[in-house]
Amino acid sequence: MASSLRSLPAHTRLFALSVLATALLSACGGSDGTPEAVVTPPPAVEATPLTVALEKIGTYATGEFVKSAAEITAYDAASKRSFVVNALAGAVDVLDLSNPDKPVKVGRIEGTAVLAGAEINSVAVRSGIVAVAMQAPVKTDNGRMALYDASTLALISQIEIGAQPDMVTFTPDGKYVLVANEGEPSDDYQIDPEGSVSVIDVTDAKKPVARTAGFTQYNGQEAALRARGVRIFGPKATAAKDFEPEYIAVSADSRTAWVTLQENNALARIDLASAKVISVTALGYKDNSLEANALDIQDEDGKINITTWGGLRSLYMPDSIAAYDAGGKTYLVTANEGDARTWGEDNPAYVNGDTSKGFMEEFRVKHLTNAKGWSARKGDDLPAHLNALAAGGLLNPATFAYCGATAGAPGKCRDDDVLGRLKVTWTQGYQQNADGTPILYTAAGVASPTGDRMMYDNLYAFGGRSFSIWDENGALVWDSGAAIEKFLASDACKLGSARSIPCKTYFNTGHDETATLDARSSAKGPEPEGLTVGKVGDKTFAFVGLERMGGVLVYDITNPKAPVQMDYLNTREGWDLDPEKNLDKVGDLGPEGLHFVPAASSPNGKPLLIVGNEVSGTTAIFQLKMTY
Repeated sequence: MASSLRSLPAHTRLFALSVLATALLSACGGSDGTPEAVVTPPPAVEATPLTVALEKIGTYATGEFVKSAAEITAYDAASKRSFVVNALAGAVDVLDLSNPDKPVKVGRIEGTAVLAGAEINSVAVRSGIVAVAMQAPVKTDNGRMALYDASTLALISQIEIGAQPDMVTFTPDGKYVLVANEGEPSDDYQIDPEGSVSVIDVTDAKKPVARTAGFTQYNGQEAALRARGVRIFGPKATAAKDFEPEYIAVSADSRTAWVTLQENNALARIDLASAKVISVTALGYKDNSLEANALDIQDEDGKINITTWGGLRSLYMPDSIAAYDAGGKTYLVTANEGDARTWGEDNPAYVNGDTSKGFMEEFRVKHLTNAKGWSARKGDDLPAHLNALAAGGLLNPATFAYCGATAGAPGKCRDDDVLGRLKVTWTQGYQQNADGTPILYTAAGVASPTGDRMMYDNLYAFGGRSFSIWDENGALVWDSGAAIEKFLASDACKLGSARSIPCKTYFNTGHDETATLDARSSAKGPEPEGLTVGKVGDKTFAFVGLERMGGVLVYDITNPKAPVQMDYLNTREGWDLDPEKNLDKVGDLGPEGLHFVPAASSPNGKPLLIVGNEVSGTTAIFQLKMTY
């Protein structure tokens, strides 16, 4: 028997031994010959895999292209249903996953039944209850959170919450539903609601009670927050109006939540018992002069060029966030997508100089540093607020001499094959007076009160092109650095379900048109956006979706200081095809929402990953393939 057991896999051997022990105990009687009580065996221990890979097993397609018809995903184990946000329809599509190889749409939750003209942004499920975050038809108005029965889809209750609810989640203990109310301004920036997080007690699902964790206590502290690196820069913005909560993670004990403030490049911490924001932490930047943070910033050179850049810094600006425990501590995982404020870009009045009609912070380096000034961009893409400060920008030769910058001229730094094509924020990096106004220089590069040029010591790009692990106080523990772009450029990386297409052929391509090498290098590269974590046995894995390049990366993050890449699967097909004309042939484009289903809850008894793809309008079902 012993030798037979040794021939079995470890997880099978463990189960067999537990069954054998139970049988022996049940067969034994007491000293007086009466049978002893049967001992119930402990729950089967899930085996810990050595490796994990993804295999696509099923797809549900809406047939809608670039209309956000499949975004955020959730799953209910009891009904074996997946709930997928279909923003195009203002609804949640309900998919039967009894057979995950063949998802079937069986119903829909309509947001308009709760709020006329509502747009649904997020969904979460726990214990047979579906929570839905609904944005008002005028996004600056208050939204709604509604609860539904996962099996019948009947409305249980609803409650008014803050403006533009962007993400919803349950706490692990099921007591609260949390909603990130992003509170973006109107497109013309005439209305700017306060960002907040709704902490909703759903102990009685029929009578939810909402409290608001807001940021009004930080009003008046804007200068101190900026000094710490928190980005507060909207027109006449208070901290409460400028903070824009994006995504929420919750501690295992359901006592603490962390919220990404993406545009602010910061992390808020919330005490759930009191529904109070207890800290706001700036996340800082990556120094792209270091080899560990090298990147490709040129989109028209026709080649892969991952290298270092002096004077360039990348802001993390995370979107998704997840929490997990390791060694008795809580760690936070973020997908560092990056996001610029570009309100008013389609408003002729704003780009012609009317600062009351929007706010744009994005500008290419070649326009920002044109020796002739930036007036030629007026009426096109010139931010009115930038134009109100000065007539042009200079590069500090102390930082940028390596590409030919002098006091009054950018040299080759602004060329397309150097820094020129990169999109940066004009709001950071220039020399400032104590009151925050720019120190002015003449066109020749001489500091003067009568000058009309801003001097940039450093340039700041959007997004870390990475994923990071932070401790519970927001201190960086680990960052993937240049690893994602370097992997996509390597011979080891393959594309398609068959893993047969070299990634380097389509490095940093876009997701909504025929694949083109380098198309996204001058913006945010592969754009890690969606993220979730899942535990299998004693290991924790991170699943990271690359919005632009597509596909999902899998990392073993059990040791938060030393994650290990396990896999990458990109199920886009027909890379040379125009996806708009060949939607049925191109597979999955633009992963947005990722949801991990553990084996114990899975309809087929194996761990699954459900991915909503906003560009292709498809929901993809992946199964984890593991070795032991």
